[in-house]
Amino acid sequence: MGSKPFNVLLKGPLLPQRLQDNLDAHFTTSRLWQQEDQAAWLVQHGASIDALVTSGNALMGANAALLAQLPNLKVICSNGVGYDAIDIATAEARGIVVTNTPGVLNSCVADTGMALLLDVARRISASDRYVRAGDWQAKGRYPLTTKVGGKVCGIVGLGGIGKDLAKRAQAFDMDVHFYNPRSRPDVPYTRHESLLSLAKQADFLVLTLPGGASTHHLVNADVLRALGPKGFLINIARGSVVDEQALIAALEAGEIAGAGLDVFEHEPAVPAALLQRDDVVITPHLASSTHETMAAMADLVFENLLAFSQGEAVLTRVV
Repeated sequence: MGSKPFNVLLKGPLLPQRLQDNLDAHFTTSRLWQQEDQAAWLVQHGASIDALVTSGNALMGANAALLAQLPNLKVICSNGVGYDAIDIATAEARGIVVTNTPGVLNSCVADTGMALLLDVARRISASDRYVRAGDWQAKGRYPLTTKVGGKVCGIVGLGGIGKDLAKRAQAFDMDVHFYNPRSRPDVPYTRHESLLSLAKQADFLVLTLPGGASTHHLVNADVLRALGPKGFLINIARGSVVDEQALIAALEAGEIAGAGLDVFEHEPAVPAALLQRDDVVITPHLASSTHETMAAMADLVFENLLAFSQGEAVLTRVV
């Protein structure tokens, strides 16, 4: 790197400690969240920052306002596969390299998707509450639930996570259908030409597509009606891809059977109308949150930044 220090700004406290420690050991680091007056700090030091380390989480990212305060920024390294919280257009226009962490989290996110699917179908969480509340003794047998085997698992977005989810669905004797903007001749699954067509056929509609403006509220009232009163929605993508108010209305009207949700439109806020329902399983955006995956993601962020700082090609470039 030469004698000039490579100055790295860490955006927020959600970054893994393993990553922070590696960055501290190799670069000159600053933590934005620790500054008493972040705006004043950026005015004073923003021009000296070479790299920004952040994540795709809605609370992190890198919006246009922040990028404007980092006039000499050269690279953004994001801890996560999604990058909808990063202003990609601004980065591209300024020639700022952006990296993410695809691949290393696919299997854990797919595991979570399958877990949500099984949970909401067989009412695992709801029946657990039933037992703990004493209702098994007081009310007797828990109501019947929904079989998974033989049902259609409709996957929206057949990228790496979607393909891993498909393998898991097949292991449970499910018939895999999918909707993807581009054809996937490399897979043996049934492709639909539209999301509505897939929703009409699916018993479980599993969302594994990217977030961002192009997919905002892609799952709307029409899609939910097409899914139907025996259909379940599973979201391990981004909260923004589902019209949350339409989802609540569909659940309340019995237009769909239930939902398994790891992500939300305004997380960490979750609408009270969802919290109160036994036909909805809720997890706190934990799909990739295992010790193993977090370590692999942290290492990939570090390897990307180290390569860039040494004038080498980054490993997983977005733009």
